[in-house]
Parts: sequence; C-alpha cells; structure tokens
Amino acid sequence: MNSVSLRLVALAALLFASFTLGKNDVNPKLVISEVSRKIDLSTQLTKISTSLTIENGGDSSTGFFHLAIEPSLVDKLAFVGATARNPEDEESSLVLSEVDISSHSETKFFKVELGFRLKPGDSVDVTTEEVFVHAMTPFPTKISQSEKQYVVFSGNHYYYSPYTVKKQTTTVSLATSSVESHTKLKPSSLSDNAVTYGPYSDVEAYSADPMRVHFENSTPFLSVVGMTRTIEVSHWGNIAVEETYHMKHVGAELKGSFSRYDYQRTAAPASIKSFKSVLPAAASDVYYRDEIGNISTSNLWSQEDSVELELRPRFPLFGGWQTRFYMGYNVPSYEYLYNLGNRYILKMRVVDHIFDEFVVDHLVLRIILPEGCTDIQLKTPFKMDEGKRELHFTYLDTVGRPVIVAHKSSLVEQHIQDFELHYSFNKVLLLQEPLLIVGAFYLLFMAVIIYMRLDFAISKDEANESRMRAACLIEEVQRLLDRQSGLYSVYADAIQKYKQSKDATAFANARKKLDGDYRAISNQISQVQASLSKEQPEAAEKLTELQRKENEKKQLLDSAIVMAEKLVNNRLSKQGYLEGEGNNKTKRQKLSAEIESLAACL
Repeated sequence: MNSVSLRLVALAALLFASFTLGKNDVNPKLVISEVSRKIDLSTQLTKISTSLTIENGGDSSTGFFHLAIEPSLVDKLAFVGATARNPEDEESSLVLSEVDISSHSETKFFKVELGFRLKPGDSVDVTTEEVFVHAMTPFPTKISQSEKQYVVFSGNHYYYSPYTVKKQTTTVSLATSSVESHTKLKPSSLSDNAVTYGPYSDVEAYSADPMRVHFENSTPFLSVVGMTRTIEVSHWGNIAVEETYHMKHVGAELKGSFSRYDYQRTAAPASIKSFKSVLPAAASDVYYRDEIGNISTSNLWSQEDSVELELRPRFPLFGGWQTRFYMGYNVPSYEYLYNLGNRYILKMRVVDHIFDEFVVDHLVLRIILPEGCTDIQLKTPFKMDEGKRELHFTYLDTVGRPVIVAHKSSLVEQHIQDFELHYSFNKVLLLQEPLLIVGAFYLLFMAVIIYMRLDFAISKDEANESRMRAACLIEEVQRLLDRQSGLYSVYADAIQKYKQSKDATAFANARKKLDGDYRAISNQISQVQASLSKEQPEAAEKLTELQRKENEKKQLLDSAIVMAEKLVNNRLSKQGYLEGEGNNKTKRQKLSAEIESLAACL
C-alpha cells in the first residue's frame, strides 16, 4: 500500500471518529462546575433531583450533553427528565433519548438536547429529575404487627457522571429522624431527618463510593404488581373505563399471626388501611368490586376538577399481603373524543392517579374502538410496547371491535400523561346496530306469523284437542270456584258488621250486592258445565255433585243470616245464637272440605 493510500485511510478513520463522537460519544470538553443533588427517601419512591451547572470548556459549540444513571440503580429507573434555562432565561423541558456507549455498558446513558448551542466558555443551568422504584430494601425483612419498618438505601456518595465535577453536595431526606446508621464519607453531617454529604471538590468522571443509609420508613410500600386499564369507546356519547388491580404490600413481611384484637387496640404503622384514587371530574357510575362482590367500604367526593374515591380493602395490608379488585366508571365522550369529518382523535390519560406515590410494576392498556374503525395509529407520550391487536365481540357485533393493546413497566406519577389515538370511522356505520335490531325483530315477527298461520300436523288428533278444551274449561271452573269461595268471607264480614252496627238497611244493601255476585258466578259455572259435558262427561258429573253441595252450603249461610237478624231484633237469645251458629259453621266447614276435594278431582 503506497503513502497516498495510507493518508486516505487515516483521513477516513479520522472523519469516522469525529462523526461517531458527535453522535454518541461523551464530549470530554464539558465540565460540571457545580452539582446540588437532593435524594428524597421520605416515601416508597426514591426521587433524585439534581441541579447542574455545565460549562463548555472546548473550542466549539455543542447542543447536547450526556446524562448517566447510577449503575447500582439502573434496573430500578422508572422516570428521568430534565429542564434548563435557555439564553432568554426561560425554563423549558429538554428532550432525552437513550444511547449506547460501549465503554460503559453497565449503565444507561441519555443524550439530552439543550435546544440551543452552548458556546465555548459559556455555561447552562440544568435540573434533572430521576425516580426509582423498589430502591429501598426492608431491614429487617420481617417485623411483627406493631413494629416499625426500617429500610436500607444503597447509592453513591458522588454524583455519577461522565464529566469531571468541580464541586458537589448531596442531601438525603429521610421519612423520620430515626436513623440506625449511615456511611460517613467526610465531610458529612446528620440533622433531624436529613443527611448531608459534601461539599466534595474535583471529583473525576464515573467516580463511585458506596453510600448506605439505614432508617425508619413506615410509609405505605404499596405496589401495583399488575394492572389492566380497559377503555371502551362508544360513538353514542359514552366512554367506559375499567381498571383491574393486583396490589401487594412490598415492605417488611408480617412476622407471626395477625391479631384483629391487637390491631384495634394498638397502632400498626406499617399496615395499609385505605388509599385514595383521583378520577376525572366527569366520572359517573363509579363501582368498586372484588371477586366476592361489591365493596361498600368506600367514600366518593366530587370536587371541581376531579372525583376523589377513597378505597378500603376488605382487610388491612401487611408486608407480603396482596389484594385483587377492579374499579370502573363512565365519562362523556365529548370531553375526550374529537373529530373532523370521518377522522377521530381519542385523547386520554395512560394512567390515572391510583394513590399517592403509586408504583405500577406492569400496565396493560387496552383500548376498544367501535366496530368498523380503520387506519388506527397510537401515539404515546413515552415509550410503550404495542402488543398484537385483538378483536372484541359484544352485542350486535358482526366482525368484531378492534382492540389496541400497549404495555409499560415501572410507572409512577410522572407518567400521568395523555396518549393520542387516531383513527377513521364512517358515520354511516352508526346506523348498523339500529338496523340490526329492526331487522331481527322483523324476522322474529314474520316467523311467528308464519308459524301461527300454518298447520304442520300430518293429521288432526280429535281426542287430544278435546282433552285440551276440557282442561281449559276445568281451569275456568276452578277460577270461578275460587271467586265463589271468596264471597263467603265477604258474607261473614257483612254479618259481623251488621251484628255490631245493627244497621239493617246497610246490611240489606250489602247482601243484595253479594247475592247478585253469587248468582252471576253460579250462572257462569252452569254455562261452563254445559260445555264440559260435551267434552268430558265424567268431569261434568263431578261438577254437578259439587254444585249440589255448594247449594247446601249457601242454604246454611242463609240460615246463619236469619239467626243473625233474629239476634239483632232480640228474637233470639245470645246463648241460643251461639249454639245455632256453632252447629251451622261446623256443617259449612264440612261442606267446604268436600267441595275442595271434588274440585281437586276435576
């Protein structure tokens, strides 16, 4: 290979190296002049807020810098964000994108776009926010019902960065002032519920020194192990939301058995009795159920901009305990669904506020669209894995409703952001379901008409038809007998009232009406008896015997009325009336039993 070729190869290698440095490699000319890091350990989440002053010590401007995640916490990272003040002294959010740097594969790097060019010798103030889940470990791992919970946090005394840091300070905020132990890299100090490390000067890039803090933290360590959020969209004005939860207390496990008596008497600081969810202001028809059924131990408050739902599980949650339930509500579609012609946009939250400082280990988002939607595109505010699309069938569906499925792990409050779902829908398809209903009823009525008008029998069965007519007549007779039997109770009430009031006129009027009703029923029975004798003579003969006994019973009742009139007119002594009435009543009861027996044999 000649010298010219060697020069060309060298030039190409130099250009490639320069190009690679501009894309992914860390700019060695950037220096962090000051770092103020605040680690918040007051809840189950580890929140790290860092204020950086970045200086450009090179001879060319740059529009980005790299952010490195502490290697010991990289697998627990849930959220990372950054803001900066631009040259116009306005604070704005910065765009982050994950990049690979092969020389440090043990951690994650994010390329942070400043949005402007940082000139040589200039500096910029940047604030980064990092949220980690499950970064604190219970120690001891098991506690009794009344014990307080202690946790251990392991981190880095130094701010982990690919750049040299001239000066840095770290403040660790704890849940309480009860601190069992903490590392003491000088200078460091402990004051109430805060541990301060630093200032440290001239810290090299990628410096690490183990930090360990053991302290009391009895705040709820409640994690949503699995969650499915289903959003069903209807173009008839409603959006139904249902969320299924699998929750677990991930703090120190309960040691020993649970005592309800001790729980009522003494505090259980590490247990979880209830939590509060925040729903959209337009939420209605809220329900909250588990596998057993509806859970009534809940409270609902309507605020101006939200609906607060306090949920109380069937039992308090201790370490290692878990619960499953689902909750749902309806919202009007006009607040979340927008359209221009046949093009629609659904804009809703990926996740709502489940409880304060919540953690969702895994979320499945399912969006059910109306049947006939096409050209579907999902836009999420952060990276989500879109799963295989499904079909959902409900009433009056023909080809099925499209279901968009998306997955996301490690969600916190910072992920309460809106997604956008774009799709097309022909409004003519709104008539599909009403037309299906009309068509189904039309076919049903036509089938009934045809069935009723056609005779599918090969030959007529006269005997069977006669039995059916006789059965109908007997059923009519029994109905009339029940009415006739009911008149006797009315007769008895009228006699009793007459004996008390001694109003002969009122009694006569009442008896006249009752006698008319009795004769009308008797005439109807006679007419049915005549028809029954043609269809089933045996039953007609029994009915004749029944009518004869009924006449005897009516005669006894007339005799009882005569005795009552004599008693009222003082023509019969009370003792004589009681004896006569007793004998009369006994005979009537005997006849009633015989009549009922004959009626049952019809």
